[in-house]
Amino acid sequence: MANKRDYYEVLGVKRNATESEVKKTYRKLARKHHPDVNPGNKQAEERFKEISEAYEVLSNKEKRKLYDQYGHMAFQSGFDPSRTYTYGYRPGEGFSGADYKDFDLGSMFGERQSGGLGDIFQQFFGGRRGTASQPRPEAARGRDLTYTLEISFEEAAKGTTAQVEIGRANGGVATKTETLSVKIPPGVDTGSKVRVAAKGEAGAFGGPAGDLYILTRVRPHPFFERKGNDIRCQVPISLTEAVFGGKIEVPTIDGPITMTIPEGTQGGQTFRLRGKGVPSLKGGGRGDQYVTVQITLPRDLDPASKELLRQFGERNPYNPRIGLRYTS
Repeated sequence: MANKRDYYEVLGVKRNATESEVKKTYRKLARKHHPDVNPGNKQAEERFKEISEAYEVLSNKEKRKLYDQYGHMAFQSGFDPSRTYTYGYRPGEGFSGADYKDFDLGSMFGERQSGGLGDIFQQFFGGRRGTASQPRPEAARGRDLTYTLEISFEEAAKGTTAQVEIGRANGGVATKTETLSVKIPPGVDTGSKVRVAAKGEAGAFGGPAGDLYILTRVRPHPFFERKGNDIRCQVPISLTEAVFGGKIEVPTIDGPITMTIPEGTQGGQTFRLRGKGVPSLKGGGRGDQYVTVQITLPRDLDPASKELLRQFGERNPYNPRIGLRYTS
C-alpha cells in the first residue's frame, strides 16, 4: 500500500473539491486515457486503472470520509476502525496519534461459542456451566454483507462475471477471505443489487448464513450516456453530409453500425436506433439509442471554398434566429 499515490493527486483535485468537480475531472481524464482511445498502450491502461480506483473512492461520500481519515489502509482486508484504533491519518501527513476505542472482550474471545474463552469467563464470573438445566442457545441467522463492485459501462449493459474477494469477520476481526465468481446480469446500473445466497456471515449455533449483496457502481463512459434503459450519444457530421445526406458509421454497445442521414439534416437533430439500448432487468427487451448529430466545418478553408460558401449565402439569404425567444 505504501507505493500507492494519493487519490487527490491522481485526479489532480484539491482535498475540498466538490462531488461535481471530482466527476468532471474524472470524465476528462477518462476520455484521455481510456483503453479504447489508446489501443495497445499499457501505460495509458495503467493510468486509466489508477484514475478509476481514485474516482471510486473520492466519488463515494462514505469511502471518501474513510480515506480522508485513514488513507489507503482503510480499504485493506480486515481493517475495522470502530474496534481497533483511530489514527487520525491524512494521506501525505502521516499519523496524528492513536485513540483507543471501547474493547469488547466478550466478542473478542467469542462469547457465544461453546468451548471458547467466553465459556471460561462464564465459569469464573457467571457460575458453573454444563448443567442439564442450562438452556440451549437459539440458532441465529448470519449477518448480510454488502460489497461495492465498480464495473465499466459496457459490462453493466452487456453483463459480466466478476471475481470478488470477501473478508468475513468474527468479533470485528477478519478471519477468512474467499474469492467468489459472481455473475452480473445485463442491464444493471449504479445502485443495482445482485444477491448471492448464503455467502454472507456464517450463522451462529447452527443458524443459516446471511446473504451477500453486490452493489454495482458504473463508471461514466466518455462517449455514451445512459438514461434509464436508453443510451444517448452525439456524433459529428460534415456540412455536405447534412445537405446531401449519406450513410455514417455510429458506435453502439454491440459494435459500430451504419446509420442513414437524410438530405437536409439540421444540426442538433436526433435519430433513434431501435433496440440498441440497455436490456431491461425486468425483461421486455432493450431500450433504444438516440443519436444527436452536430454539424462541423473544416478548420481551414481554401479561398475557393470560401468563395463558394459566400455565393451560397447570397443565393440562400435567411436568418436562422427568426422566432428565437430570449425570455420565458
